[in-house]
Amino acid sequence: MDFLKSAIGSAIAKGGGLPFSLGDRVDVGDSVWALHNGTKRDDGSACSIFAFEINANKSRLPLAKNAVRKSRTLRHPGVIKVLDTIETEHNLYIVTERVVPLSWPVKRRSLSEETAKWGLYTVASTLKFINDDASSVHGAVRASSVFTSESGEWKLGGFDILSSMKEDDAIIYTYGSSVPDAARYTPPEVVKGGWDTIKRNPLAAVDAYGLGILIFEVFNGGFSGGDQAGKTTNIPPSMQQSYKRLCTANPKLRLSPGHFVEQGKKHGGFFQTPLIRMTEDIESLGLKSDAEREEFINELDNLSGDFPEDFFKMKVLPELLKSVEFGGGGPKVLAATLKIGAKLSADEFNIKLTPAIVRLFGNPDRALRVCLLDNLPSMIDNLPQKIVNDRIFPQMTSGFTDVAPVVREQTVKAVLTIINKLNDRIVNGELLKFLARTANDEQPGIRTNTTICLGRIAKNLGQSTRSKVLIAAFTRSIRDPFVHARNAGLLALAATSDVFTEEDCAVRILPAICPALLDKEKLIRDQANKTLDLYIQRVRKHASTMPATMIPATAPTEANKPEARVGTPNDNSWAGWAISSFTNKIATANGEIEPTTSNGKAADAEIARPASVPRPAKPTPSTQHELLSQTLRPPSQPLNRSMSDRPAPVTHDNGPEEEGDDVFDAWGAMDDDFENDVDGFTAALASSKTTSPVPSSTKAPVVPYDGGGEPDFAGWLAAKSQTKAKNPLSKASTKTVSTNSGATRSTASTAKPRTVVVPKKIDTKPKNEEVDDDWGDAWD
Repeated sequence: MDFLKSAIGSAIAKGGGLPFSLGDRVDVGDSVWALHNGTKRDDGSACSIFAFEINANKSRLPLAKNAVRKSRTLRHPGVIKVLDTIETEHNLYIVTERVVPLSWPVKRRSLSEETAKWGLYTVASTLKFINDDASSVHGAVRASSVFTSESGEWKLGGFDILSSMKEDDAIIYTYGSSVPDAARYTPPEVVKGGWDTIKRNPLAAVDAYGLGILIFEVFNGGFSGGDQAGKTTNIPPSMQQSYKRLCTANPKLRLSPGHFVEQGKKHGGFFQTPLIRMTEDIESLGLKSDAEREEFINELDNLSGDFPEDFFKMKVLPELLKSVEFGGGGPKVLAATLKIGAKLSADEFNIKLTPAIVRLFGNPDRALRVCLLDNLPSMIDNLPQKIVNDRIFPQMTSGFTDVAPVVREQTVKAVLTIINKLNDRIVNGELLKFLARTANDEQPGIRTNTTICLGRIAKNLGQSTRSKVLIAAFTRSIRDPFVHARNAGLLALAATSDVFTEEDCAVRILPAICPALLDKEKLIRDQANKTLDLYIQRVRKHASTMPATMIPATAPTEANKPEARVGTPNDNSWAGWAISSFTNKIATANGEIEPTTSNGKAADAEIARPASVPRPAKPTPSTQHELLSQTLRPPSQPLNRSMSDRPAPVTHDNGPEEEGDDVFDAWGAMDDDFENDVDGFTAALASSKTTSPVPSSTKAPVVPYDGGGEPDFAGWLAAKSQTKAKNPLSKASTKTVSTNSGATRSTASTAKPRTVVVPKKIDTKPKNEEVDDDWGDAWD
């Protein structure tokens, strides 16, 4: 059996069967133990290993075995937590939680006063437990016996001579002086009378003296010898009196660790600090009343930044999360939780906080939701994008439609924080739909914030939806009755001018800005002018890069065609170009009259006419030239012509009033010109008054016109299209004019009443281009 035990111990000593892996060695100073960082093999968690090599320290083997035995049995929050102890033939191992020697920060003097008091309170409380409850004596209290855990808490170790005073053969009596550097820390009574004097003095006297030396070390960075014990250098004033009583030479007058704690906990005592109070209250936070919880949170807010962050991460944070989720901690506790969480690394945040945050976003408590949204900027960097898209944003969307305006407003503001973690599908889909609702919210502040939000996230929107959404939202905001909403719309347009095309700027945005130039509020007018100038400059800059014209170059066949005259910049009249063009048209039309034949006679073109119309009298050679010079048009003029191309009315000796009738009829026909189409043209032409004035100098016979006949317009149009000839006397006048001077002319009032005859529909219609030619010929 002994052989099997020895074989197993040898295998373990070689490291093959150890439940941990040894890491780097940690400097622990003068000690019988070698401290290593380690890792547990089963779960990979960090740990510390105190290793003792038996063959190298056989004289101190009883101290190591005593430490192993006491570590297994002693349990207290202020004592190093032991995970396992392993004894082999060659080594002894104590596996504990990961710890760091307190001597490191002590030598660097990096401990703040509040942290030092908090740690000393923990050590003093632990010694009180050892002395009073366990009836034991530690015997080696010093900085090298104290360690700090991952949570920053001070843990008491160094149990090499820890002994129960109920044992007659306690190891402290025999091996008390075997502890490394014992002479420097031994109490004066022990130096004189040996360790057996413990039996004749108060049980806590030795540990009280060690606590006093530890206080001096913490505040002064070390301890050189017994002559420094009791000196108050750098000791906080409130603690000096009690500290002196710990270090007094008479052991019967020394203040025990328990009494030292009691004096420090008195009202106004040196242990009445926010950190110590929080440490005591944190574990019972879920059981506190609302008033007590609020007091605790206020105490937590008063803590400065020099307190141990590790303690908040490891101890305070888990308790706060429990209180928020299950103890009704409310938004104040949540705010304190997120404040501590901001100091975590990304990995620590995902492990400790992310699951709780996801659950809290689903909590129906509006106060918690608002608190989460307010603190979202401090934690968004630590939230993975997948978590934000899949789990957080879907629960946030209920805030856009919440009945409480404060929730809707905070949700809109939170979009700016979360936008960079959302994918394109959510941004250009669900998010824009919800923002469209808040843009029409009944609360003007929410509408304003939505406009600001859209302006800030413009870069994140897709190109296919950006212009359409932003222009619609901003131009709508400019018309908002709330003055700050209008101002936000103008500011957003100014800030996002580079995301719109020049065409959008000129066609859609500038017209929307212009009404704001006359806004009733000066704030809006000023901002509208600034935004308008910004867009006008951009449009002008773009216009300067555009080509002068997009009209294609003139074809070679059209190079010799005369160009239409247009007005020049020197024309002071606004209608100068129109008059010039009109004059050019007349000049061109006059050049299209049929030339005379070689014998001086005009080419006769027989014009088709209806039987009811008598053949007009053939002009004599003496009057032919005069007739051609006047070039009267046919009475049936197309309605779509300007009155300026019609011949001036013939002046008669006795009828100035007759001229007025013709002018009125012409203006009426021109008015109808803009209202009738091509089909109405024939009917209007048939019902209009026709007048064939005859120059008085020709004395041509008047041909009576049968008003009841049916004019043959189709024949006339056909003849016009075939011969292109112009006959100024195509029809007789409906009025008879007396050629005798002084004779009375016949008027429409004495003539037979005319009846309007609706022309018959003729199947034969001239081609479109022929009608166009007729309209162009009429400008002669």
